Amino acid sequence: MTASTPDRSGRHKLDPHLDRYAARTAGMTASEIRALFAVASRPEVVSLAGGMPNLAALPLDTLSAQVGDLIAEDGLVALQYGSAQGIPVLREQICEIMALEGISAHPDDVVVTVGSQMGLDMVTRLFCDPGDVVLAEGPSYVGALGSFAAYQAQVLHVAMDDQGLVPEALREALAQAEKAGRRVKFLYTIPNFHNPAGVTLAVERRAEILAICRAHGVLVVEDNPYGLLGFDGQTYPALRSLDPENVVYLGSFSKTFASGLRVGWVLAPHAVREKLVLAAESATLCPPSLNQMIVARYLATHDWKGQIKTFRENYRERRDAILSALEQHMPAGCSWTRPDGGFYVWVTVPEGVDTKAMLPRAVTARVAYASGTGFYADGFGSRQMRLSYCYPTPERIREGVRRLAGVLESEMDLVRTFGNVSMKPISGPENPSPDTA
Repeated sequence: MTASTPDRSGRHKLDPHLDRYAARTAGMTASEIRALFAVASRPEVVSLAGGMPNLAALPLDTLSAQVGDLIAEDGLVALQYGSAQGIPVLREQICEIMALEGISAHPDDVVVTVGSQMGLDMVTRLFCDPGDVVLAEGPSYVGALGSFAAYQAQVLHVAMDDQGLVPEALREALAQAEKAGRRVKFLYTIPNFHNPAGVTLAVERRAEILAICRAHGVLVVEDNPYGLLGFDGQTYPALRSLDPENVVYLGSFSKTFASGLRVGWVLAPHAVREKLVLAAESATLCPPSLNQMIVARYLATHDWKGQIKTFRENYRERRDAILSALEQHMPAGCSWTRPDGGFYVWVTVPEGVDTKAMLPRAVTARVAYASGTGFYADGFGSRQMRLSYCYPTPERIREGVRRLAGVLESEMDLVRTFGNVSMKPISGPENPSPDTA
């Protein structure tokens, strides 16, 4: 068996199936740090790269007993095929959760998905033809960019500031697309505790942004996995609560319960819901009943609001640790966002430093981060990095920032001595993975 297969010219191909792939696979590339993840996940490396929730606060003994009882009592249902839309009791509970953010919804309009990533993929599949335009904040969630690329949609980034998406920048982006004769299908936005930027869309901007999109006939896709993780306990009005007929809402239990169960949902206008169910059937036939029933029993029997409060307190402690470490250690010329919820800080480094080129050297110094270019579809972000504070302990966070600052100081010395030392960039992350989620 040979490692490669010769083509008609006699040259060898590493992938003998290359000519068979669909054209859309050209947009499917791996995460930029996936190749380094095996190294970055070693215990001696402080990883500030991955957005993995910290599950240490979960009541595992109680959950273990509940799962055992569930299988003993309802195993014939839990281990069987189910509905493509999801079990009714969980959809009812999801509506109760969304009510905390002002959303009035009926369980019939909720579709349970295998994580909210599946929901995002289905929405993109339903609405985007090759060449269609999707508006997204710049930067944006890497998994969203991967879905858009997979369906050959073109991403046009819209600027943000410390108050989130800038309405005037949205108007300019829409005008630019319309002038070029390009069709904008939807605005994809993460309004609360943004991934990767860490900022939150100002309440006073929300209605204005919805009005702009409605005036231009553009759907809004609201991705809100972090909305209940505000450090002061505040919840913001969901975009869906302000314009139910023009907003598709994506939710998830990955950040507020357990990411490994892969349970998310889509709340959509009724007509869209019908197509989402068909798309779900073609993708997975049905989401796992067992996982849904575990979540439903947890919500029914556990103080899940108290559990979220515990998560918020843990993440607030870690946020405080990373902000204080950045203030103490980072060299002059760096700046960063100050999140009031969620998992991430977005750091900008001085001119001339390329965070993608610097990443292997950081891993050598036993610290990892996600470089900024992976969060843009257009090559920007070389001076940015995303730091995740959700998983390491505060002590590890402080040590990781100290190591990172040392690497950055060395990089800045090289820039001062030799000019821009960035290497030829490698492909940025277009598809999600646990290390870039």
